[in-house]
Amino acid sequence: MGNHQFPFLFATVGFSILEFYSALINHFKNIDNIINASVEELENVDEIGGKIAQSLVNHFQIEENKKSIEILKSFGLQLELNEENNLLSEKLKDNLIVISGVFKIYSRDELKKIIEEHAGKNVASISKKTTFVLAGENIGPSKRTKAESLGIPFVSESEFLNMIS
Repeated sequence: MGNHQFPFLFATVGFSILEFYSALINHFKNIDNIINASVEELENVDEIGGKIAQSLVNHFQIEENKKSIEILKSFGLQLELNEENNLLSEKLKDNLIVISGVFKIYSRDELKKIIEEHAGKNVASISKKTTFVLAGENIGPSKRTKAESLGIPFVSESEFLNMIS
């Protein structure tokens, strides 16, 4: 029997499976590009480090795992990004945005959708690549400290809405 074990994908704390797959598909556009990606190319995806990248490469080197993908395709499962997206603008293009805190006007999920509709990327954790923190009330102290230490600006909900209007 072949290796049906999933690659080492879910060990990062606080990073949801949906965000992980969303980051992969948004970067590579389809499963074939993911399958053929090198470790270095995978590490260029936000939130993917060396261990996860190597795990993915190892996973797709196993022929049976590639066959499983082909079977899913044969059943009509869409494994590519539909390029007919519904962007409202590109005002947030190339922006990596962390959402933190509690908001008055929109929910966190609504804010994530708004970011995507304006070509921005919502990322789970603060890094030197983060453009800004979309900050509501009661930001976690560790996120605040990390953003401040990296010199990453905080943008309020109303400032954010002005940016995209």
